[in-house]
Amino acid sequence: MKNQRLFLILSFLVVVFHVHADGLDDFIRSQMKKRGIPGLSLAIIQDGKILKARAYGFTDKDGKVPVTTNTLFQAGSVSKSVAAMGALYLVGQNKLLLDENVNARLKSWKVPDNEFTNDKKVTLRGILSHTTGLTVHGFPGYAVGTEMPSVVQILDGIAPANTPPVRVDFIPGSRWRYSGGGYTVMQQLMVDVTGAGFPEFMKDNVLSPLGMENSTYQQPLPPQLAKLTANGHYANRRVVEGRWHVYPEMAAAGLWTTPSDLARFAIGIQNAYAGKPGSVLSQSITRQMLTDQKNRDGLGVFLQGDSTTLRFGHSGRDEGFDALLTASVDKGQGVVIMINANDNSLMMGRIVDFIADYFHWDGFPVRAKPAAVAVDAETLTAFEGRYELFNNRMVTFEAENQRLFTLEDGFVDEEFVPVATNTFTSTDRNVSVTFTADADGNVTGFTLEDKDQGYERTVPRIGPLANAHKTTADPDPSRTPRIMAALQAMVKGGKTLEEASGLTLGAKRDFAGGMPEPETLKSLTFIHSENVAGRGIQRHGSDVSEIVTYRLKSNRPDTYILVHLTSDGLVTDWDLVEK
Repeated sequence: MKNQRLFLILSFLVVVFHVHADGLDDFIRSQMKKRGIPGLSLAIIQDGKILKARAYGFTDKDGKVPVTTNTLFQAGSVSKSVAAMGALYLVGQNKLLLDENVNARLKSWKVPDNEFTNDKKVTLRGILSHTTGLTVHGFPGYAVGTEMPSVVQILDGIAPANTPPVRVDFIPGSRWRYSGGGYTVMQQLMVDVTGAGFPEFMKDNVLSPLGMENSTYQQPLPPQLAKLTANGHYANRRVVEGRWHVYPEMAAAGLWTTPSDLARFAIGIQNAYAGKPGSVLSQSITRQMLTDQKNRDGLGVFLQGDSTTLRFGHSGRDEGFDALLTASVDKGQGVVIMINANDNSLMMGRIVDFIADYFHWDGFPVRAKPAAVAVDAETLTAFEGRYELFNNRMVTFEAENQRLFTLEDGFVDEEFVPVATNTFTSTDRNVSVTFTADADGNVTGFTLEDKDQGYERTVPRIGPLANAHKTTADPDPSRTPRIMAALQAMVKGGKTLEEASGLTLGAKRDFAGGMPEPETLKSLTFIHSENVAGRGIQRHGSDVSEIVTYRLKSNRPDTYILVHLTSDGLVTDWDLVEK
């Protein structure tokens, strides 16, 4: 009888788990469908163990090869967190010091001294916490089959490197600024100190001890591992040529891995923090790793929550891949999500919140859906359009079913519910937008209120959705050829751009390297223009007075292009949009 009761209890628990697991699976699949995500893999940590590892979708958008839990994804900047453990392991071995000038142990290359390093030097602590003043935010990688630069060439910005030299341009320790260049300095530092190749050192001292057997920093991948990878997809879901890029900047962006292996990494930190034996790092070093250095940045990981709900983690992006890791410090919880697409939405955050809500994890937001008021269709449509969320960062609203939805990469993202005639609240975040209009009733922007962050600010309107307008007569057709010539020069870059007319100095400076797409511009058909003078929109150092929307024919599928003009008609920027 006792055994029968136990069997019934266990059966009930299995049924309950499957019901909720199916609910999670349904939620993830619906999110992937909404965002056009080809493949997704995840791992959930509960009680310090991997509770669930699951894969969804396919390795490419053609849907031929299913993603498995052993499919390899690029970790992007999550590579930094794992590499940081390798550097901190060397600290524990007294082969590196956190607060020593890194030049004391660098052999193959030195950080060039300048006026910013007279009194303060670049240290490993500063590199790990992004406070050194070192330049180069991130790396685009290199197409498969092209010539690879050495790490020293990357650090000095010498061909075939495709990024500027890594240099100090503010006093180390004076402020925070993200620097993949700093982690590339760290990579060379670790190689110089150990005398080992970076992938080999990381495998022997971090990956293998943590049981991360499906992970490697090898760049490029050997053929037997290349067969196990997903294909990368850009934000428009176009496949990355060659399937993915190669990253000799291994510490910053070069880890190939799986969510289960990254979950093992997170569990390794949790175990070390608790002082459990067999950990890669000591408890004291791990506690330093999880201490805020500046701007909620620890040593290789970012921190969230308060003292009772503290979490560590990192997000990552390589060409065609996104990743997210978040884990509690002392509660044995965590989630790792990896996708084979660049997705600018809140999707991965929604999945994390869904999981946290189901398992009743502390420190994650629990939000009731706001009560909606009725808004007539004409008013709702007037709020549709594009707005300048930050400098050179647009947010797009589209109306549907008495709601506003943001569009990211041409796909639906965040839902906003009307709580007043002109005020809408997000169902994902504690954020509201209140639209404003001029004396004639034309919408000119909105006030953004973020209650979690405790701020509000004005966001100016750029213009309506392009597909909301039919082709009309251009009020100034003579400018179209000038604009076309300026755009073609921006695509080519180099001497062509330098000698071109009709462009601002900032555009010439920032587009000097040209644009990868569209490769060709065939024709422009006028759609709409909007006077935005005085709204505070600025692109590449110049105030924008007018934004002209054209239908664009090019080498890619027909789309729309927004051209940003100054008061004297100079082109200072442009954006490609789907609608």
